[in-house]
Amino acid sequence: MTHYSPLGRSARFATALGLFAALSAPLQADTDDWPRGHYPLPEEGDLVGEVYTVVSEKEDTLIDIGHEHGIGYEEMVRANPDISIWAPYEGTEVVIPGRFILPEGPREGVVVNVAEMRLYYYPHAEEGETPRVETYPIAVGRMDWKTPLGETRITEKVKNPAWYPPASIRREHAEAGDPLPSVVPPGPDNPMGSRKMRLGIPGYLIHGTNRPEGVGMRVTHGCIRMLPEDIEALFPRLPIGTKVKLINETLKLGWADGVLHVQAYPYLDEEDGTSIQRITEALSQVDTAISGLDYPVDYARLREVVEVPRGMPIPLEVTEPEPVPETLYERLELIAAEPRSSDDATREG
Repeated sequence: MTHYSPLGRSARFATALGLFAALSAPLQADTDDWPRGHYPLPEEGDLVGEVYTVVSEKEDTLIDIGHEHGIGYEEMVRANPDISIWAPYEGTEVVIPGRFILPEGPREGVVVNVAEMRLYYYPHAEEGETPRVETYPIAVGRMDWKTPLGETRITEKVKNPAWYPPASIRREHAEAGDPLPSVVPPGPDNPMGSRKMRLGIPGYLIHGTNRPEGVGMRVTHGCIRMLPEDIEALFPRLPIGTKVKLINETLKLGWADGVLHVQAYPYLDEEDGTSIQRITEALSQVDTAISGLDYPVDYARLREVVEVPRGMPIPLEVTEPEPVPETLYERLELIAAEPRSSDDATREG
C-alpha cells in the first residue's frame, strides 16, 4: 500500500492519480491523464487498479473520501471497519479499495454487478488507442425493489429529466407521510439527477441522483443510481443501443502475474445461500480456474475470504509448499482449518 501525507483534497487526489500512474508503469503515454476509475485493459490477466491509503482531513467523512476516489459507501465501510463513517478524524489513515477483478465474460459495453454495486464500461477503442475499462460505484435496488438481471440495451437518453413517480412509489411515500407530486420537474429536488438512460427492461433506468451519499448502498427502487459527476461524464459516450449486462456475481476470480486472486462480496439476500453453500460454490469455481494447472491453492484463505467478504482481491497462492489435496474431502479439511485474521489476508493482498 502507498501512504500519502495530509494534503488538500484536490492535491491529494492529484497525488493519488499520479502515484497510481507510476505504480502501473509501463503504460502507454496516453494513459497518464486518464480520469479516476479509467484503467488500461490488461494484456494478460484480469485485475486493474490498486489498493492504497490516504490520510483524512478535519472535515472529511468516509463517504466524502470514497467519492473522491470513485468508491461507494459499502466498499469504504468494508475496507475500513474500525473507522467512523461520519468522523474519521484528522490524520486517520484510510484504505481506498481501488483494485478490482474484472467481471467474467466479454469485455464489451456496460456490465453492472449488483452484488458489487459497481458498473464497468468497456468503450470501443479506435485503431492506435489503448483499450480501457472504466468503473464507477453505483446504488442498486433494495431488498423489496430488486435490480433486475439479464442482458438489455440503452434505449433512450434524456438530459435534465422530469420524474413521474409510478403509482407504487407514490403510494409508498403517502403511507410514510411523505406524499409525492405527480411530476417532479428538473432541478435540485429531482431524485433522477441531471441525466437518465432508459434500459430495454421496462421501468428501469441508469440515472444520476440528488442524494450522492446513497451511492454504494441498496437504496433504489430497482434503478441504477450513479454519482452526478460520473453520470455526466459517461452519458455523452454511451450511444443508444449500447449493450448492458446485469449480473449478480458475489465471488470473482482473476489472474495477475500468474497468481490467482479472489474478490468476494456479501450475498444481497439471506435466501441466496448459507456459508457452506458459499464455500462449496467457491471450491467449484476455484477448481475450474486451476483445471489442468499445477497450482497450489491456499484453501484456508479462501474460506476466510468467503466467510468475511471484504471486497478486495486477495491472492490464493500458497506461500509455503504444502501437500496438494487430491480429493474434495481433503480440500474441505484444509478449509476447516483455523483461518487467519482478515488483517493478515489484507496485508498480503
